[in-house]
Amino acid sequence: MLLGAVLLTGAAVTACAQRPAPTVAASSAAALASATPSSSGSGGPVIAGALPSAPAVVAPARLRIGKLDVNATVNPVGVDERTGDFAVPPSVDVVGWYRYGPGLEATAGSIVIAGHVDSAQQGGGAFFKLRDLGPGDRIDVTGGNGTMYRFSVVAREIYPKATIALQRYFARDGAVRLTLITCGGPFDSRTGHYRDNVVVTAQPIAA
Repeated sequence: MLLGAVLLTGAAVTACAQRPAPTVAASSAAALASATPSSSGSGGPVIAGALPSAPAVVAPARLRIGKLDVNATVNPVGVDERTGDFAVPPSVDVVGWYRYGPGLEATAGSIVIAGHVDSAQQGGGAFFKLRDLGPGDRIDVTGGNGTMYRFSVVAREIYPKATIALQRYFARDGAVRLTLITCGGPFDSRTGHYRDNVVVTAQPIAA
């Protein structure tokens, strides 16, 4: 399966974010990914449909980003069987947690939440301004257990979709971190998709 296309492509979209903010602190994101903790001994994206072996996986239920005025429902998602793409929720106001990766109680790996930037039919999405986040900005995620988990942004990266490092961003190893992904960059009217992906990496912080 191709785990990459959403993030990748999104649905029919309107032209926005023509000049995304540049990559900031990419080395900080790379450092988290290369840290030693490992929850399963297996890094890289999981595309075969097997759930993690952790005894309890706490799913994200709500995502709040105060700086962007985001308060979004988070649905657990997997891979679209028809296309092989990350199955981002169709509503632009709802974001998707990759349920075959780490949950909020994980001690290692990348907790991935992806969402649409916008839609021609629905307008701006929850991640419409994701590219405006930078180091030090706060993200709060409420788990299905009612607990709030706090994160601080360490990096924002912009990639052409063909070059996004899926092995790193969907890994189960390395330091525990939150990875937010959406579309960005110039809009290609020929393909109906944006050219790039915006990736924000955040690390846990104390309450």
